[in-house]
Amino acid sequence: MEIDTDTVVEERRVIINNVMCLLTDPDGAPLGAPMYLPQNIVSVEKALPIVCQPQAVFRIRPVSRCSATISGHGEAVLSVSFSPDGRQLASGSGDTTVRFWDLGTQTPMYTCTGHKNWVLCIEWSPDGKYLASGSKSGELICWDPQTGKQSGNALTGHKKWITGISWEPVHLNAPCRRFVSASKDGDARIWDVSLKKCIVLSGHTLAVTCVKWGGDGVIYTGSQDCTIKVWETTQGKLIRELKGHAHWVNSLALSTEYVLRTGAFDHTGKHYSSPEEMKKVALERYKSMRGNAPERLVSGSDDFTMYLWEPFVNKHPKTRMTGHQQLVNHVYFSPDGQWIASASFDKSVKIWNGNTGKFVTAFRGHVGPVYRISWSADSRLLLSGSKDSTLKVWDIRTRKLKQDLPGHADEVFSVDWSPDGEKVASGGKDKVLKLWMG
Repeated sequence: MEIDTDTVVEERRVIINNVMCLLTDPDGAPLGAPMYLPQNIVSVEKALPIVCQPQAVFRIRPVSRCSATISGHGEAVLSVSFSPDGRQLASGSGDTTVRFWDLGTQTPMYTCTGHKNWVLCIEWSPDGKYLASGSKSGELICWDPQTGKQSGNALTGHKKWITGISWEPVHLNAPCRRFVSASKDGDARIWDVSLKKCIVLSGHTLAVTCVKWGGDGVIYTGSQDCTIKVWETTQGKLIRELKGHAHWVNSLALSTEYVLRTGAFDHTGKHYSSPEEMKKVALERYKSMRGNAPERLVSGSDDFTMYLWEPFVNKHPKTRMTGHQQLVNHVYFSPDGQWIASASFDKSVKIWNGNTGKFVTAFRGHVGPVYRISWSADSRLLLSGSKDSTLKVWDIRTRKLKQDLPGHADEVFSVDWSPDGEKVASGGKDKVLKLWMG
């Protein structure tokens, strides 16, 4: 019997007059039930085509050890983020600085001063050319990662602290130059770093808590007024309002988020010579990821619930997702869009079907509220960081804890798994940045 060499076949034996084929993954775990094929159908001289569709074209090893503990920040590390190509790491801190770190030597590369207050959030442009940071004072600054220098003046206009930043996808505009910020002051603002222009998105009646720039060219904002609003981006007009939550909306996530974040960069590490080439590749990746289905949005709330939306199809939610016993702090789609993970103050992480919103499993192990989650690039592993000072890696297939990562001396505020899957970064109240490897 001739079998495709790319397929792992663990057992082939004749039982009575049947041929049994058992397909396994590289770890030896069965991929579905054994196939029993009558021998009169499959002779030893006949080629049997077996078609396998892999979940991912590469496999991520679970991180298992702390490779570096890097001090430098003078206060809590509030945000950590890898660049879209996974080669650089940035952090924002309560000491008012943004820092870029050399992942080769695991030492500080640049310390960026300019903010007057805590740096609450940072976000890389999908082409890797900028890092935007937002502070407790309400100003935003764009940084050049190659030099560590400020790119233009601070962007001012928000009256209260910044709660979120999201860049325009590179497949819509290359090189990247526009991003949107959300603020406690109730507004979101679109900034053009080249033209130094700003469009104000006004309409929420309370603080805007989260913001996402979607792959189809609209902006989603979640607010303490219990609504999610959808905006067009040329004039900042309100397109649609999504209602359903009974309390604050805390977190939003898109089914296409991984390809929006990484743009044209994939696991091969290829770099591009022009913005046009980058835009073309990013568009191909986005279309491939989205397929014929609409972009999906998930929201997590203080009302303990989540909603799954298809905003371009219906203003009503597709599914209401219940099960958490306390507020939902963070929601995140897996890179392949098949799963949704949610982190809650009830100390659990829950997994849901990314297409239907149906509950799949709950991960329990943290002994404090779970603040942040991050997926491995192959969608097989999930990372969580908690108030209990630990990180944990969960296995989606076995639905069990894969790795417990203690090491921080206090609450873990931020975690990120690099887009290339090689490393994890974490930061927290103990003022140190930790790097973890497989």
